[in-house]
Amino acid sequence: MTQFTLGWEEWLALPDLGLPAIRAKVDTGAKTSALHAFAIEPFGPAEKPMVRFAIHPDPQDPGLEVICSAPLKDRREVTSSNGETELRFVIETTLSMGERSWPIEVTLTDRGGMAYRMLLGRTALDEEMIVAPSLKYQQPQLSFDAYRAAPRLKQHRRALRLAILSREPGNYSTRRLIEAAEAGGHTMEVIDTSRCYMNIRAVGGEVHYDGRRLPHYDAVIPRIGASVTSYGTAVVRQFESLGTYCLSGSEGITVSRDKLHAHQVLARHRIGMPTTAFARSPKDSGNVISLVGGAPLVLKLLESTQGKGVVLAETKKAAESVISAFQGLKADFLVQSFVKEAAGEDIRCFVVGGKVVAAMRRKGKPDDFRSNLHQGGTAEPVRISKAEREVAVRAARAMKLDVAGVDLLRGEDGPKVLEVNSSPGLEGIEKTSGKDIAAMVIQHIEAKVAPKPPRTRPKRITA
Repeated sequence: MTQFTLGWEEWLALPDLGLPAIRAKVDTGAKTSALHAFAIEPFGPAEKPMVRFAIHPDPQDPGLEVICSAPLKDRREVTSSNGETELRFVIETTLSMGERSWPIEVTLTDRGGMAYRMLLGRTALDEEMIVAPSLKYQQPQLSFDAYRAAPRLKQHRRALRLAILSREPGNYSTRRLIEAAEAGGHTMEVIDTSRCYMNIRAVGGEVHYDGRRLPHYDAVIPRIGASVTSYGTAVVRQFESLGTYCLSGSEGITVSRDKLHAHQVLARHRIGMPTTAFARSPKDSGNVISLVGGAPLVLKLLESTQGKGVVLAETKKAAESVISAFQGLKADFLVQSFVKEAAGEDIRCFVVGGKVVAAMRRKGKPDDFRSNLHQGGTAEPVRISKAEREVAVRAARAMKLDVAGVDLLRGEDGPKVLEVNSSPGLEGIEKTSGKDIAAMVIQHIEAKVAPKPPRTRPKRITA
């Protein structure tokens, strides 16, 4: 076996942690290896525990900070050279030095006052490795400049702590998002929105759940039902105030759930939609009907979901009767022109991160103009035009939603947006398109909350 010589000081990399360059002291007098770490936080399920921590790899640059995460192997008492005993988290990771790579155990401890961010103990060295205590840099030297190369940083994906706000932990969408998150090495917790409560204050606000303060999440995925929109968006706003990335922001959820507000936003952004009218006074019924071009027309309750509360009135008299009934219930509603050429079909475009990642055509039952799958409609894959793709992306952006289900009608004068859904279901679109939409959502979250490239220090030029 080839002899491998180390000096008392060497450069090494810990690629599994996203650390391309660390200057380490090789100390055969120490049994255990130690890595500088602060803000250490365990997370994840008991059967797959994880630990997250931060590190300043360059002792001379406190502004260079990297967030790392790794599977938690153990927690042990370690006695330092000054005789102090400390209970430390232990991880196993890959060490790379020169042309060699091998697994080592590392304990995590705050070495902020030390000249070396890592101590390499004797248990990390193989039998054929020789340490020359009077020499240093027997292996290739690295540089902290590696941290300022964005492509290198993007290669590392740390484990994320994620949460879903949902009252239906067993439904298809929630299960698929959990599966996709765990497949990416992340942890996901399901939180019942209605059981959250909040401590609202200027500094140090909190979200509590079932008697405990919730930890910091890298991202939260709101899947809030229409019945708890008001309280659910309040919880999302609290997470936003704590600096947590929310896949659907509180503003986007609020606007998309209010059909009148949503259509006003679409109109302001000059996005095509069926002609829409709104009035409260019974005296204006006739005027509202004429504004949308007369019958046939569609009436929608403002709080309708999944096709419920949506009525097609084929004659003016039928429209007046439905309007009278809605007004008698003191229910707010919209009146919209009926896009006959759509023939009971619509297009669901699934938008993730400003791109349409999948689309399906939905068709209602023969005797139903509504195309919702929840109302017995059917779905099939569809190729959408460039104009339809652009309208879907613009509609999601207008609603300030990173992920959205945009429903379009194919009108004679171009695509018309029916609705923008802030919590689109995954079952129909995944089964119809055959695509792993849940994985795309998780990948979008990874891109959003991944560590940003550290700032670059200005180079000093000496004359």
